[in-house]
This record gives sequence, structure tokens and C-alpha cells, in this order.
Amino acid sequence: MIIRNYIAGGFALLLLCVGSVHAQQSSQLRVGTPVNATLAADGSLKYELDLPKGQFVAGRVDQDGADATVSIKDPAGKSVSKGERIGRGAPETFAFATETAGRYVIEVTPATEGKGGPVRVQLTRSEPVADTPEGKVDQAAAQLYKDTPGAVVGVIKAGKLVFVKSYGAADLTNGLPFTVETPTNIGSSSKQFTGFALALLASRGKLSLDDDVRKHIPELKDFGKKITVRHLLTHTTGYREFINTLLIEGRQVLEGDYIAPDEPIKVINRQPELQNDPGAEFNYNNTAFSLATIVVERVTGRPFAEWMRDEVFLPLGMTKTWVRANPGQIIPGRSIGYIAGDFGFREVRDLHAAAGAGGIYTTPGDVAKWMSNLKTGKLGGPEVIKELTTSFVLNDGKPSNYGYGVFLDTNRGLKRWQHGGNDIAHSSTFVYYPDLDAGYVVFSNYQGVPGGISGVVADAFFGEHMKAPESQAADSGEAVDVPVRTLRRYAGKYEMTTLGGLVVSVELEGRELRLQIAGQPALPLKATSINSFEVVGAPARITFNTGEDGAVEGITFHQGGDHPGKPLEEKSSVDLDSFTGRFFSEELETFYNLSIEDGKLVIRHRRFGPVTLTHTNGDTFSGTLPVTQVVFSRDQEGNVTGFEAGNGRARGIVFNKVSR
Repeated sequence: MIIRNYIAGGFALLLLCVGSVHAQQSSQLRVGTPVNATLAADGSLKYELDLPKGQFVAGRVDQDGADATVSIKDPAGKSVSKGERIGRGAPETFAFATETAGRYVIEVTPATEGKGGPVRVQLTRSEPVADTPEGKVDQAAAQLYKDTPGAVVGVIKAGKLVFVKSYGAADLTNGLPFTVETPTNIGSSSKQFTGFALALLASRGKLSLDDDVRKHIPELKDFGKKITVRHLLTHTTGYREFINTLLIEGRQVLEGDYIAPDEPIKVINRQPELQNDPGAEFNYNNTAFSLATIVVERVTGRPFAEWMRDEVFLPLGMTKTWVRANPGQIIPGRSIGYIAGDFGFREVRDLHAAAGAGGIYTTPGDVAKWMSNLKTGKLGGPEVIKELTTSFVLNDGKPSNYGYGVFLDTNRGLKRWQHGGNDIAHSSTFVYYPDLDAGYVVFSNYQGVPGGISGVVADAFFGEHMKAPESQAADSGEAVDVPVRTLRRYAGKYEMTTLGGLVVSVELEGRELRLQIAGQPALPLKATSINSFEVVGAPARITFNTGEDGAVEGITFHQGGDHPGKPLEEKSSVDLDSFTGRFFSEELETFYNLSIEDGKLVIRHRRFGPVTLTHTNGDTFSGTLPVTQVVFSRDQEGNVTGFEAGNGRARGIVFNKVSR
């Protein structure tokens, strides 16, 4: 029985505490009133809600010692969403909208076996699904509270903010809220400013974008092939990605390990050969943009941060924008970065040596001024803007769809210049529609912020200019119903061929597909067509590519580009013992130990591990960061002599076997 009390938009519910050693008990749960409960280590808490169609509901579970997961099921028993695991000490939040009328179930269960304990359960919102752009964004951000990391959203038209709103906290230690004026680290969205700086210097005759990089940084290793400044700005150098390389070396980037400003040069100078010919391949690469910073400093004779502020930011009126030269530099009123820890949110430092590739702190108001310049060319002129936003053409004649620090594509028929950014904790989305002279930004100090906010902003404020989503039942508002037999075909393991051989799993749980990447929480997949799915809780999509017979031939992972993957078949058993031993990389001056533990091949470094390696085919294994792919080599007798390690942006790093 459900106790209804529809007053002031709220309702009362019957709380069912279900556990093997607990009798049922009931308690009314009202919007805005937390209820204390005990989550049994082997049980669950269930809340049944009778809801109309088109109702939006949000809430939170505060974990006072428990470690909980929250899942929502619709009247048919189909999973609507499952909360990401944050850990004890922080709230698990949830939000959903009803697509049909009926009884919905919110279930709280232990995220880890045996980790029950006291919790406080609270509904924070219950209201009709919003029908205004502003309301839709508010509901998309409903899981951000004053005691959680936050975000700010800005919508810009003709260089002016037409909507801006902040959510959550900028500084949890001091209880400071996120505001619309909070400077926030935009990560790799900074790259367009570095690209603009070099295009601006070229327009002033200070350098040529076709200069050999070694003209400005002569201490760089000569690989016998000309690498230009233009190659730096278009991710086509062939250099190793220095952060990914240092991860393989054993550097603990997430723990704030120091990276010297000249580290990219050192990584390149130890690199035995280029990963690709200059201009032949787009390989997203922070190394090149860090080198671009050095080029600006060598040409201007001034620190990059100082020159950018005096020559770019202040002339555009961007008074709340700074390049943070190092993680110790004070940016007044800035947002602090957070990641999920074992006991709630954990504060982390920004990346060292990020300037040029990232490291810019800014606000939506300042970005509005930047977008205005993309239209007018007030600073630099139209030719510099054209340089910045023209696709580089690869050696084979194909466009890379990337300018100088900006992706160039279309979104539902609308031309778009865009870039995303992530530091260790902060994340950003930058989108500009040149044909509309409009765009938007979403900045956050936590990468676990609800991933759908950006898509909601785009659809709410610019959907009228876009084509309808393909194969999506947008008019009816009903979810796409994919037959279970089809979902069963999609389930399996896939090797991501352009992401360093990373293996992802798609698992079928009841009538719901879930995406699982080792070391990360499983996320539900929501169908938008018979073969396309949105990753709930992350700004990503997956397309299953099928043949005429319906068999899955591959998948495409859409996030920061289109990444293909191929199905992995179950392999026959291999002699794991032959791959064990101690291995050394002369390039990285680093040892790895490989051994068998619990029947699995694992890799260890003195600063991390163990990481399980999964056999994919032949002598190739996949893992998780810092090493996502290992390809073993053998001598003429078939004995393992070493392997090449990689993680997508850095690859082919040789390790030789030194002992058993």
C-alpha cells in the first residue's frame, strides 16, 4: 500500500526495509525531510512511489558509515538508472523522469558486500518535467548540492550571456558555493587559446607556422623529418604523449607527482623513433601543446602566462581569466578540484606542466567575450580566426576535422566548433555554433558531475535549429524498446582499436545493458535507436555496428571523437607462465614484473599494481591505465623476449626481458 499525500508538489511514501534479519517497518518519506534508516549488510531499502507520467524526481542517500548504491526501476521492473558509487562519507544522488504512470521503486543496496550501516534517505525534488530551457537545465543539475562539487552553465548568443547559473560547491573545505564568477580550470578547452596565440604571432610576422619546431627549440631531438609548428597545433607530430608516457614510467599523476615544465622535451629526446610520420596521423597529444607554450616564450621573450594575459585576455576584456603556470599559483576565488575517494570526495591538485595544453581558469562571462571575438576577429582579424578554425589536411588528403586547438564538426546538422577538457578533477565543455553566433559552456570541478548536462543545454537552447535525433522517439517521449534477443547479441567484450587496445565489457542485466570499464563503475546504456545507446552518467554514446544477419561486427564509442572497437571472441587457454618475468625499458629506465596470481597474468611496478592483463589474441593482452595494451615479442625458438607497452596516445614502448 502507498500512502499518498500530494501537497505542495510533494508526496509521502511507505518505506520498506528488507533484510534477511530485519522485519518490515514503515516510515513516511516526504520531499525535503530526511529519514534515518539502517542498511543491512545483506539487505536493501526499498521506496515505492506511485507517480504520474512526466514527473521529475530527485534525491540523495547520505551514507553515515554505509557504502550504498541507488537504483531505480519503472513499473515494468525495467532499470531506469543506477547511481554511481562515490564511497562512504559522500551522498549518493539520483534523479529520474517518469515515462509512464505507475509504481516506481527506489532501491538502496550495499555497493560492497558487507558494507551496510546508517543512512539518511531524502527526496529533494518532485515536480513536473520542465518545459522551459532554464527549467530543463535546472533539472539536469538537480544532483548537485551545496555539499557536493558543482558546476556552472553559461549560454551565449551574439557575445552576451543569455543564461548563466551555478550549482553545488566550489570549495567543500570552506563551504564556498560555486558562483557564476568562480574561475574554473577548463582543461584541454584551453588549447584553442594556445592555437590562437601562435596564429596571432604568425600574423604579426614573429614566426611562421611552417617553421621547423627545432628552429625555436633546438634542443629537441632530430628524427630526420621536419616537424612544424603547425603540426604541434594539429596533433600530428608523431611525438609520444608525455603524460601517458609518464604514467607508464610509474609517475603517480593523480597523486600530484611533480612534472617539470621541460618534461615533454625529455620524453621526446628519449623516444627512439616517431610514432607516425609528421602530418600522417591525428593522435591527440598534450606534448605538442606544451611545446607550443615554449615556442611562444622563446619568440616573445616573456612567460607564457604573462604574455597571454597582456596580449590576449585583457585586450578582450577577459579580466577573470588566467593561465595557471603551476598548481601552486593562487587564482583568487577559484574552484577546487575533487575526485571520488573511499570516504567521500577527495581534494586533488591540478596537473603539473599543463600550461598550453590546459591550465586556463576562466568564467562563462569571459568566454562570452572570447566567442564574440570568434565572430568579429576584433583581436587578430578574420584571417587569424580562419586559421584557427580550418581543418588540417592529413598527408593522405583527408581532413582531420581539427583546427588549432578546436574540433570542427556538425551536431544534428548544425555546424559546430567545440572542445572538451579534463584536468585531474575539473572538466569542461565548450561549444560554439558559428552560423548562429551562439554557444554554451559547462564547467565543473568534478568529472563525476552528471554527464547529460551538456546535451540538455544544447537541446534546450538550440534544439530548434537542429535536426531531430536519428531514430529517436522524441515526439512521443517514449524510450526506444530494443528486444531482449537483440540486447543479448550486443552483450560481450570489445577491444577499442584506437584507445590502446582497451577492453570494454557490455553486460546484460535483466533488460538493461551496462557498460563496464575496469576500475570504473558500471554505467547503464539507454537506447536512442535500435543500435545506438546513450551512456547514462557520462557524456558518451555507443553504436553497435551490425551485418545483414544482425551479428555485431563492431562498436563505435563516441566521446571526444569516434573510436572503433571490435568484438573479442573467447580464446583458447594460453600458457600464461611463458609471459612471466622481469622486464626493463631503457627508454623509460623502468622495470615491470609480470607474474601469475589467482590464475591471472598481472603486471606490477614498484609504484603501482597489480593490474590484471586479459588475453585478447595471439601474444596481445589488454589492461587498464597506466598500461592498456601489452604485445609480447618472441625469438626464433618461440621464447618471450620482451613486450611493447602502450595506452593509446603513447605506444610501442619497448621492454626487454631481463630475468625469469
